[in-house]
Amino acid sequence: MTGPPRLPAALPALVLAGLLALAGCAPLVPQTMALRTGWPAGVPQSAAIAGVPFFPQDDHQCGPAALATVLAYAGVAVTPQPLVAQVWLPGRQGSLQPELLAAARRHDRVPYVLAPRYADLLREVAAGHPVLVLQDIGALGTRWHYAVVNGYDYPTGTVLLRSGTEPRRAMSFTAFERSWAPGGAWAVVTVAPDRIPATATEEAWTQAVVAMARVASPVAGATAYATLLRRWPENLPAAVGLANLLHARGDLAQAEAVLRTARGHHPRSAILANNLAQVLADAGRPREALALLDTLAQDDHQPYLAELRDTRAAILERLGGAAPAR
Repeated sequence: MTGPPRLPAALPALVLAGLLALAGCAPLVPQTMALRTGWPAGVPQSAAIAGVPFFPQDDHQCGPAALATVLAYAGVAVTPQPLVAQVWLPGRQGSLQPELLAAARRHDRVPYVLAPRYADLLREVAAGHPVLVLQDIGALGTRWHYAVVNGYDYPTGTVLLRSGTEPRRAMSFTAFERSWAPGGAWAVVTVAPDRIPATATEEAWTQAVVAMARVASPVAGATAYATLLRRWPENLPAAVGLANLLHARGDLAQAEAVLRTARGHHPRSAILANNLAQVLADAGRPREALALLDTLAQDDHQPYLAELRDTRAAILERLGGAAPAR
């Protein structure tokens, strides 16, 4: 009986080294390996964003430089120096992600943290959105660094970055993933309030806009909410947020229109009814406001019953304690 073929006693050193490299590559760069067999649909294999500014970092302050890069590209007149006080932590000798996100919001831009996927990063670059990334570039130990991806070319296996003092740093796909993975593949795009990132999901983008609107100017917040509603017309938090901002600036007719449209999608929402009643009352139409509230306040199982009753009481107090004749 013929046995299995015998293997050579030893493999040549170069062949063995190659086999070991291949065997060790997949666990280290799984996303790069996956791209070789499953390139994301609809994404070109090469892309470069023109006009991305470059700010060389000073004194290892890569956070302000990288943030200034994406903010300036998004239309903000800013340089790294004014950002240092906002994001640079002397005790940490660096910048943390929350500070970068908060600073972007204060400049009326919406930062959106991407899913930790190579495909999403590539999709955003192809859509014209530079991506701020966190890397570990230490040769022997950990050394955190922020850079901005502004292009890639898969046929040559190259990712292009604005990085440190280099306006055009080229890294291989594998080297980039190895530096990117230790930080959880953290990446963020920062866009003007009238734009939505290519990879944004409704839930995640809503959270990003709500966080931005808390600290941004009312105009920017309203623009972001309106843009969100154009993409997802049934989004309840966006309708509430937009109506609140319109109400605050005295645009009662537009606030009413937004709330009535939203009630068409969410007729049982007590939040929408309560806010619409407030708008109607402030517009000098208390009878309509009280009628709306009375319909909902009769339901003892209404989760926002206390808020509805508080609004009703406030309207009655403004009227001198008695409901107007119907």
